[in-house]
Amino acid sequence: MTAPSTHSKPALHNAMWPGLVGKGPDSEPPIDLDTMLRLTAETEVDGVKFDGVDLFLFEPHTSIDAGDDELKTLADKVQAKKLNIGSLVAPVWPPTGGGSAMGNEEERSQFLTQVKKACAIGKKLRDLGARKYGVIRIDSAASPGEWAKDPAGHTKRIADTFRRACDIAEGFGERLAAEGEICWGGMHSWKRNLELLEAVDRPKTLGFQADMAHTLLFTLGCNAPEDRILPDHFDWSDERTLDAAIGTMTKALRPWTIDFHVAQNDATVKGSGSHDKTGRHCLPNDPNGKMNIVRVAGAWLRGDNGEPTRAFQHICWDGCMFSNETMMKPQTWRTVLSTMIAVRHAHGWN
Repeated sequence: MTAPSTHSKPALHNAMWPGLVGKGPDSEPPIDLDTMLRLTAETEVDGVKFDGVDLFLFEPHTSIDAGDDELKTLADKVQAKKLNIGSLVAPVWPPTGGGSAMGNEEERSQFLTQVKKACAIGKKLRDLGARKYGVIRIDSAASPGEWAKDPAGHTKRIADTFRRACDIAEGFGERLAAEGEICWGGMHSWKRNLELLEAVDRPKTLGFQADMAHTLLFTLGCNAPEDRILPDHFDWSDERTLDAAIGTMTKALRPWTIDFHVAQNDATVKGSGSHDKTGRHCLPNDPNGKMNIVRVAGAWLRGDNGEPTRAFQHICWDGCMFSNETMMKPQTWRTVLSTMIAVRHAHGWN
């Protein structure tokens, strides 16, 4: 999938949170940030390297309560690897110190506190010269099942919380990106994301984060069968129908998209109910992957006029839930970087 590097933009980033997500006492131990940075910095394909990393503000990587000295150490560490810091994931969920964006006032206050802390870290890293672009990533921190108990009321409440989060972000000169995913209430379908973004109505401050793996599941109506675009029993060899479905979704959400994850998906989900399914990422060369990554990325990166939107300065690879053995292999990251280079070659700019 490697292609010549003919464009310099967007910058190519690697996500650090696959070293944390799905790791822990019931699984494998986390991969520390130093190791993830080393693996990223050492990866090279035809003379091209990763330009930077996106971070999850959660221990044992980076504490959301990190002080100035810790952030200076982080900035120095990343810059020593000749990498930039891009987008930051705010730990807005209840298990990480946050709270539901559609919850009671205490829960919403906890959500907003985490947003404020993340924005402060983002600004500090900018002041240190280690971060020149990127967003603060958020979601509703609530399940589709809970949301479904009062759809209109809960969407209204999430929108109000997000507007308050926008006020906070603007005070730090930051932008927020809401990551649509089938497991987040009020953000679990392409139509619900559009509805929420329009309800918040702060396009200069709040946009959409499109992850190719997560958004593919929107076309299947997972957790929102009423919003399904692809036909039932879809034949994945029918690329024309798939492209049309993705085109319907991206036409609605692309104008809002300010952060982008290159990813692959095998279209499988876990969970059996109507609102409790969740998906998974695949490696870019997974034989069960359903997308031609380069072609589908173009639906997000190019506007209706066929020209690159240039809506963000970097794109990031996201691939969670891989084994430590897989992530410790240098070839894994060479394959990822080759894919990123191909995407930039096809849809980038100078």
